[in-house]
Amino acid sequence: MQDQLSVWELISNASLLVQLVMLILIAASVASWAIIVQRSRILSAAKRSTREFEERFWSGMDLAQLYREVSTNPDPDSGLQSIFRAGFKEFSRLRQQPGVDPEAIMEGTQRAMRVAYSKEAEKLEETLPFLATVGSTSPYIGLFGTVWGIMNSFRGLATMKQATLAVVAPGISEALIATAIGLFAAIPAVIGYNRFTATADDIVGSYETFADEFTAILHRKVHSVQS
Repeated sequence: MQDQLSVWELISNASLLVQLVMLILIAASVASWAIIVQRSRILSAAKRSTREFEERFWSGMDLAQLYREVSTNPDPDSGLQSIFRAGFKEFSRLRQQPGVDPEAIMEGTQRAMRVAYSKEAEKLEETLPFLATVGSTSPYIGLFGTVWGIMNSFRGLATMKQATLAVVAPGISEALIATAIGLFAAIPAVIGYNRFTATADDIVGSYETFADEFTAILHRKVHSVQS
């Protein structure tokens, strides 16, 4: 009879609180997997678009022509394009104003690129805190359900005159399922968070490097014109 006891039967026979804990963990797991799939696509697209734009930028194309092309047909996945457009737009606007000091032009350009940089970095790191939360709390939530289920099992044994393993095992099995679901939710979330954080850091680092190199190019450009 006990051999026929399935996992679903153990879940359905668990107490209401343990079932609620399992439901929360399953919902967290589903949400985590949805975020993992979404982040994988977004970060892959960001890496690809970053590589493609760097090739175009360093191909020797005129910056004004490149700005017109990326403004006409912008790539929403390219953070470098956003930083480039923000910096070059502000640079061109300030240069057209008479009497603006070269240093003021560069300060305004750098400020515009910093704003674009911050926005792009936030886009890459979006929803990652949720994965960290699921990865760190799910085992404890599952453990809470397990402890509660075991408490209920032993409380029920207090009313029995004779307790055997066959009587105790189903209740403990029900409780341990909560811990198993908690680990099932936590492990992919932790792996996804660590992987995506490292990838996002690499991409953000390339954004920062590009902004510094682009600033140096514009610095030489504005001072050569002024001289």
